[in-house]
Amino acid sequence: MTGLAQGCAETQAVATAPDTAQRHGTRSSSLLRGAATHTAHVAIAAAVTAMILAVLATAPAAPAAALGKAAATAFLVSSQKADGGFGEPGRPSDPSLTAWVVLALAAAGRDPASVQNGGESPADYLTGKPYPTATDLELRILALDALGRTAAALALADRLDGLRRSSGAIGPGVNSTIWGIIALRAVGRPAGSRAVGYLLRQQRPNGGWSWAAGVAPDSNDTAATIQALSAAGVSTGFRAIRRGLAYLASLKNADGGFELTAKRGSDAQSTAWAIQAYAAAGRKPPAGALAYLGRLERTNGSYRYSVRYVTTPVWVTSNVLPALASKAFPL
Repeated sequence: MTGLAQGCAETQAVATAPDTAQRHGTRSSSLLRGAATHTAHVAIAAAVTAMILAVLATAPAAPAAALGKAAATAFLVSSQKADGGFGEPGRPSDPSLTAWVVLALAAAGRDPASVQNGGESPADYLTGKPYPTATDLELRILALDALGRTAAALALADRLDGLRRSSGAIGPGVNSTIWGIIALRAVGRPAGSRAVGYLLRQQRPNGGWSWAAGVAPDSNDTAATIQALSAAGVSTGFRAIRRGLAYLASLKNADGGFELTAKRGSDAQSTAWAIQAYAAAGRKPPAGALAYLGRLERTNGSYRYSVRYVTTPVWVTSNVLPALASKAFPL
């Protein structure tokens, strides 16, 4: 999803680099969207990983998801840059990516405000950074809320309320309305019946939702919509949500993973979003989904995009971690 919806059809379509490339895929300016890693940062990452391995060696056996959550958290912490933000390996900090990491750490039970590199926190980095689109604004609200910057998040929520349209949409369209509802509910603001009605009208005949009107539905936007509707107070037994879950089920593959659209193949982000949708609906994730994610875990705690490809590991891992923690948005 462009903007807050980390895994939209457009952004996930870039994950076609071979494993050896591990390149920084393009990330849209909407909510889904230093140079080399510092030597000290590498040392910190190694120390954290060693500490986790030492603990795991002496601790009782734990569920795979719990072990993956700890390692993924350590990997994300190690990806923080000297300015307090987060970026892909060999890339500078990015506001949208920083917000995704903040949400992932919060979902895993780690206070993101306490993660500081050289005294700079994610909140320090995000201060004054622009949010050019509605979805950028929505992602910033969610990040500030997770960082405990309540007053700042509420001030931005006032601006977001000003983006409501007569159609019921928040911002320009479907994706911005999905994340607008999630962001407003995160800070205790009402979604509004018109925004909920707008989203319900966007459901496609097959039960899915797309990131924009007139575009084919996909698993990521469908999963995010289910979370938004649940956050807005729509009963998880409501027909629209049941149809949405059925659409997601149609995109589950024999390997246990979920795909963005039919015949595309399973990937980590689509699987993670599906797990979050089931969590929002109060249901257990489908059999094999967590096991699929487990097969994508790498030795450094990050997650592959798919069995075949490795790309944007910080972004992918930040999307996987809330699913490992069984947390739906808003947190």
